Amino acid sequence: MSFLAQTAEDPSPESITGAADGRTHLFNDRTAESYRRSVTDGVGLVASTVARTDRPFTGVTPGELAPEISGIDLEQPLGDPRAALRELERVYLKDAVYFHHPRYLAHLNCPVVIPALLGEAVLSAVNSSLDTWDQSAGGTLIERRLIDWTAERIGLGEAADGIFTSGGSQSNLHALLLARDEACKLVEKEAAAAGEPVPPKSEILPRLRILTSQASHFSVKKSAAILGLGYEAVVSIPCDQDRRMRTVALARELDRCRQENQVVMAVVATAGTTDFGSIDPLPEIAELCSRHGSWMHVDAAYGCGLLASPTRRHLLDGIERADSVTVDYHKSFFQPVSSSAVLVRDRVTLSHATYHADYLNPERSVEKLIPNQVDKSIQTTRRFDALKLWLTLRIMGADAVGSLFDEVVDRAAEAWNLLDTDPRYEVVTEPQLSTLVFRYVPGDDSDADLVDRANLHAREALAASGEAVVAGTVVDGRHYLKFTLLNPETSLRDIAFVLDLLAEHAGQYLALHIEPELSHSRAS
Repeated sequence: MSFLAQTAEDPSPESITGAADGRTHLFNDRTAESYRRSVTDGVGLVASTVARTDRPFTGVTPGELAPEISGIDLEQPLGDPRAALRELERVYLKDAVYFHHPRYLAHLNCPVVIPALLGEAVLSAVNSSLDTWDQSAGGTLIERRLIDWTAERIGLGEAADGIFTSGGSQSNLHALLLARDEACKLVEKEAAAAGEPVPPKSEILPRLRILTSQASHFSVKKSAAILGLGYEAVVSIPCDQDRRMRTVALARELDRCRQENQVVMAVVATAGTTDFGSIDPLPEIAELCSRHGSWMHVDAAYGCGLLASPTRRHLLDGIERADSVTVDYHKSFFQPVSSSAVLVRDRVTLSHATYHADYLNPERSVEKLIPNQVDKSIQTTRRFDALKLWLTLRIMGADAVGSLFDEVVDRAAEAWNLLDTDPRYEVVTEPQLSTLVFRYVPGDDSDADLVDRANLHAREALAASGEAVVAGTVVDGRHYLKFTLLNPETSLRDIAFVLDLLAEHAGQYLALHIEPELSHSRAS
């Protein structure tokens, strides 16, 4: 029996009246008790659901679930919060994908810590907007303190600053916006110093290039397109066998750009690639950027958990030399979405995103030293997501968070040993973080395309069963499976169990298809 079935009551007259009278649903001093009851019921429902969840997914298909949701008449409110929660249980919670489950091994989605959930409850109710001081007050200062704390952990120096964002993609976009405008400013300055006409920005933009590894996040190319540079402005640098940027190739490309009068506006290094968890050689990249006068951005959306690690902080050595850094607390700091930030070495560069509006953040606010966060952000209205991290640090502490991330990195190393000695699988590379890319391989000389389809089928069949969820990717034109470990509760036994299921699904697929394909080949 569900939580709501156990606690169900007849709708109160107040709640029935509330369906027609919106005032009864406004959160204020008169409705505080109603808020308490509704949120308590909602929390109880979620807690009850999580407590009895025995698999990460039900395997429901879009075709099965879509009619349930499209059949709901949004013009007919239920009136009663408990009735709405019972409906929500049916159309969402029952079939949700649960990241807290130890056999959810797919994407960079982490289980979340309770102090952050407490913060989420507080920030959504108070509903501060972090764009200006007069909308957030203490929230502004808490966010600024957390930016300072993160900058200190990175080692960016006294002039560092930053801003919370919605996620790694926005953080990367923001950083590349700053890098673009800094590059344009430098070109203009050099032209003026040489006594040459200062070129308009429209002439500079086509010359700009972004250098990044073949394994970097797609948001780098997407950012280039949004910034008016086009996808072709991004030059992919080859990776070594461990999927790390080849610095020899980077040096060669930097020289080529200079010779061809192209401007490298940024080199994007990755500290934790999405597919492989690889960390580019940051010290060597920093040295090349310094030599060539190029902006260095480090996308540490995934690897930022190492900033809190009691044992592995050294893996990020070199990040302190970056001009900008992306961190995603909602990956390896175990925070609910969204919780990300972009940080810069020199706070002055954030002014490229500054615009003063008389109705929001007039210039006189700067003169009065009023701390308006919108001066630094490409967003205006912005949630107080920093509160989640604040309560996490104040209740748990950074070492506890870092130890949780250490656990998943340790588990990935154990899983690599398991895969490396399992004749059913080939694994691409030994992980630096907690991602494993591997492929089921039969013991015979099966057609590679057929093996591709077997791996695709194994992933889909596993998800359909609801027993586990794994990801997939393409490596060198072939389909691979992927574990992304972010749950300290995931055991080696869980991983071995999932590997057995995948092998079973792939083996069954091959058994059904290999003989017909051989027969067809003989006939032709």
